[in-house]
Amino acid sequence: MRNPGGRPLRHCSRLAALALGAASLLAPLAGPASACTRALYVGDDQTVITGRNMDWKEDMASNLWVFPAGMERDGAAGPQSLRWTSRFGSVVTSGYEAGSTDGMNEKGLVANMLYLAESEYGKSDGSRPYLSIAAWLQYVLDSYASVAEAVEALEQQPFDLLAPTLPNGAAASLHLAISDSSGDSAIFEYIDGELVIHHGKQYVVMTNSPSYDQQLSLNAYWQEIGGLTFLPGTNRAADRFARASFLIDAVPKSVAPNYIKGVPGQSFTYQAVAEVLSVMRAVSVPLGITTPDQPNISSTLWRSVSDQKNLVYYFDSATRPNTFWVSMDKLDLKPGAPVRKLTIQDGEVFAGEVAGRFQDAEPFAFLPADPAKD
Repeated sequence: MRNPGGRPLRHCSRLAALALGAASLLAPLAGPASACTRALYVGDDQTVITGRNMDWKEDMASNLWVFPAGMERDGAAGPQSLRWTSRFGSVVTSGYEAGSTDGMNEKGLVANMLYLAESEYGKSDGSRPYLSIAAWLQYVLDSYASVAEAVEALEQQPFDLLAPTLPNGAAASLHLAISDSSGDSAIFEYIDGELVIHHGKQYVVMTNSPSYDQQLSLNAYWQEIGGLTFLPGTNRAADRFARASFLIDAVPKSVAPNYIKGVPGQSFTYQAVAEVLSVMRAVSVPLGITTPDQPNISSTLWRSVSDQKNLVYYFDSATRPNTFWVSMDKLDLKPGAPVRKLTIQDGEVFAGEVAGRFQDAEPFAFLPADPAKD
């Protein structure tokens, strides 16, 4: 199911939006909530940058990986797994060395996987190949050059998505955001067993619960109030959505005379990267914060910022003092090139450009799914 014309699935009246917003203020904190934030920035010169926060309740043993084009892949779901050969190389960040959680391919397509408690993937009738959710993001980066291409292909539902339990015992309840170097954007969710796609440049922010159409309705309330009047300040997903939406729209979209002198090379691109990173930090959850009755509200472990025009992937850890980045033009992504890994799971510290610091490695195995159970 796809929302028509790239617009929200339904338009709330002003009264309904106000009611929904008021409900978000008064809702008890005992209900489920979850983590992560994604925001898409487009400058006046069509600079396109996507930022994301990875919030989780424990360290995920994340590392950075370089995957070349030409890799033979399968969906990690038994004999009927989806099989493909990667068209494009990519840089990704892993989770638990069991799946790709975030990354950018050589065409500037960015994919971000976030938690969504309401996800329900439905029961398969066995007529389509299977894909473990741990490989969903990687399949998209491997296969598509643009959001439009991905939407056209994925709305045909070429596979059934299976969601095995994560290594820490949590349910793999996830939704996917993608963006490209034109500023196009799409959100993919499985609600009540049906794929729902929100496609359009207006979909710049994604957080977590509730489902995306409800997030848009809740945010409409805060847009009525105006971010200079009041913004919600809790760690709840709907509140982070409202803050990120206001902030990513409010930061300068062209050279800021008051700040550009302190930017390396007085480059607008670097200014824009700094702005997006500052937005992501502003909607982060401080390290060590826990909410006992809402265990899915979690600390921000790391942030990524993807410059989709210049193909630079920035990584900012909450536990390390330095930001570092990977310039994709310094990588060998041609078919036959080795898989390479930058290990950061043990507290390694990097700064600056790190493409030359990756080491040859065997690729991790995607978390397997069992069609009979998942």
